[in-house]
Amino acid sequence: MEKQSPKLIDILEGIWGAARMGFALLTPFLFSRRACWGSRDEEARRSLPGDDTVPNPVWEYTHAITAHAPLENIWRWLIQIGQGRGGFYSYEWLENIVGCVIHNADRILPEHQTLKVGDSILLAPNMPGLSVVHLEALKAIVLLGRSDLQTHQFFELSQGYPQQYINNNWVFLIEPTPDGKTRLLSRARFDYAPSMSAAFAYSKYLLGAIAMEMQRKMLLGIKKRAEAEARIH
Repeated sequence: MEKQSPKLIDILEGIWGAARMGFALLTPFLFSRRACWGSRDEEARRSLPGDDTVPNPVWEYTHAITAHAPLENIWRWLIQIGQGRGGFYSYEWLENIVGCVIHNADRILPEHQTLKVGDSILLAPNMPGLSVVHLEALKAIVLLGRSDLQTHQFFELSQGYPQQYINNNWVFLIEPTPDGKTRLLSRARFDYAPSMSAAFAYSKYLLGAIAMEMQRKMLLGIKKRAEAEARIH
């Protein structure tokens, strides 16, 4: 397949996204505000499917958005996420600068409308994916990344924690609202070994500044696509 040059709009959006991330890095004291972008107090506090996969997070965030579209529309865009699938509807140009090879879909991809527990969602080529550990059709998806950083093997919490580890999840929950709209919630929780290297790599002030901005843009991307689809139909 011939490599396509990025569109001007993607580059401009990427520059804006990078500026927002830079601002987040310079304002760590605003972390808690960014961590609940779009979510109501009760949503940030409520238990979500998959919380038990990361029972003691060092940090977390819960984002949410309301879409003027049926729940089924949101689900179709959500279920096809992933590198080599429908992308992440975020800052494609930024993702590709660092080698993620992301192509955000602007249509529903029938070949990626199936997902099951045990499948892996890639964030980038040649990197371990996030495993689908819970899936409830038209309701919830829980992705999990858990690894012993020395052996690069998955470990069970019941076996105890390795010396060096990362344990993180990515949860999506969709719910209809009484007025016919759809509420989309997304939560990520991070736990890692109390070492200097892990604290730097997975810090809420470093990783969080990037991840939360990418997540914000992703939710807006899903909303935009689902609402456009709803208007057509």
